[in-house]
Amino acid sequence: MRIKNIAVFLATVLLLLGVACTAVPAGETGPSSASTAPAKSETDVSSEESAVVESRPEGNPSSETPFEAFSDSSSGQAMLPSAPEMAQGLFSQGYPQAQVELEKMTLEEKVAQVFLFRCPSEGALSTVQTYQPGGFMLFAKDFDGKTADQVRMELESYQNASKIPLFLAVDEEGGTVVRVSRNPNLAPNRFESPQQVFEQGGMQAIVEDTVQKTQLLQSLGVNVNLAPVADVSINPGDFMYARTFGQDAPGTAEYVKTSVKTYNQQRMACALKHFPGYGNNVDTHTGMAQDHRPLETFTDSDFLPFEAGIAEGVPMILVSHNIVTCMDPDRPASLSPEVHRILREDLGFTGLILTDDLAMEAIPDYTGGENPCAAALNAGNDLLLSSNVQEDYNALLEAVQNGTVTEERLNEAVLRILAMKYCTQYQWERVVG
Repeated sequence: MRIKNIAVFLATVLLLLGVACTAVPAGETGPSSASTAPAKSETDVSSEESAVVESRPEGNPSSETPFEAFSDSSSGQAMLPSAPEMAQGLFSQGYPQAQVELEKMTLEEKVAQVFLFRCPSEGALSTVQTYQPGGFMLFAKDFDGKTADQVRMELESYQNASKIPLFLAVDEEGGTVVRVSRNPNLAPNRFESPQQVFEQGGMQAIVEDTVQKTQLLQSLGVNVNLAPVADVSINPGDFMYARTFGQDAPGTAEYVKTSVKTYNQQRMACALKHFPGYGNNVDTHTGMAQDHRPLETFTDSDFLPFEAGIAEGVPMILVSHNIVTCMDPDRPASLSPEVHRILREDLGFTGLILTDDLAMEAIPDYTGGENPCAAALNAGNDLLLSSNVQEDYNALLEAVQNGTVTEERLNEAVLRILAMKYCTQYQWERVVG
């Protein structure tokens, strides 16, 4: 009997030791605990792909970066949520498959997944084959003079070349910003501005206009519209006025709520812009803009349309390049951890955060020409809108390799992107038309 008791005791000890050995160590509960597949060698790249990539970074990176936003990890990197926290918000349905796919990806594939590249005029298909990016941003040049069948075939070829569904995005706002409906081969008329549509038929007209937009874009294979504009402007002299709803904050919030609800009903991904609110600032395409309005202006006015969109389940929010001094006097909003903290914590947004185009003059003016991608990811963006495929990809890959960006931060962004892509709320079908 005594021998039997000793045997039971020893078996229990061994069982406890086995559990302890397989438990996840403290601090490794998020996506960073996933194993990383070995990187692809240079010889794996075909000759056609080499013409696009030319060379990828090797060896030791430069010893230091020239401005604080990139070099100070304590002030330049957003706090990371745990995987369970992420899975409780938007895209919760997609996180289980996203985690499985993340663990299969190489470092190179994960770096590429956080980029929404401007679609190259030449070599777009080979760019997808080589990099496997998160997606393409499409502009008027990608539609002008083409038939619907030609557009469908091109976009379908990009999707078929990608292991993971691509974001294929446009700015089809209506009014002054139309990338698709300006082509008479694709639409009988250009979409009118939200102000014009509302004047003609109120909110019901906004609903009908949004449905028409989604039907056109989806018929071509476009699956993301970077609209509606959620900025508040009632002054026709403001740079952003013509693109806005042209009403006060409550009126703009109602417009945003109606638009997001309609996009969601149509299974079309949309994005609010330009957080934290553009106000009367100048054009950041041509240089830096500083916004000196007090925080109360944002909490009482500019945030209201964004809060309305978040409450309605908007999946994406685009952050501007304005320097908003009441939130962060030192960095553009797109590179500011504090602005992203406000969006995540104060406004409770759990979807994808993306930058405005990092090639816009406001960013190189601020960085002095240094690559901004590491700072953008560290600030809390998930998706980086890039016009410089090779340069930006190489810079971010090097930043992860040298520790400027942690792989945990990269994994967090990729996991959220994949969760959205594996969520059946949105229409990611590769074959269209």
